[in-house]
Amino acid sequence: MAPDGGEPARRNLEGLEPAVAPTPTFEARVLHAFVRDGRLVSIPAQDKKRRVVLRYLVETCFSEDRTYLEREVNERLGAYHDDVAALRRYLVVAGLMTRASGEYRRAGTAED
Repeated sequence: MAPDGGEPARRNLEGLEPAVAPTPTFEARVLHAFVRDGRLVSIPAQDKKRRVVLRYLVETCFSEDRTYLEREVNERLGAYHDDVAALRRYLVVAGLMTRASGEYRRAGTAED
């Protein structure tokens, strides 16, 4: 009963959507599927998913704007996956890193 003694007002709930937790983004779902305990469990075969993983690796392994020797690239990528040669190749082919004379650099960055 309403405070004035009349019938309580009924709210129109049509058109209201129930509160739902937001769905994870595509990138978050891909990383959840391919990264376990800080390691890449496999390299995605699908290019769209592989690009998500490669962008993640560039951001986490090569955040500094500088040149990296191949040995250092191998060490950094090796912390995430054993097939460092494939990851290096994918990073260059995807245009996320450049390679010249055994030195690697994030694509689109200026020389020191």
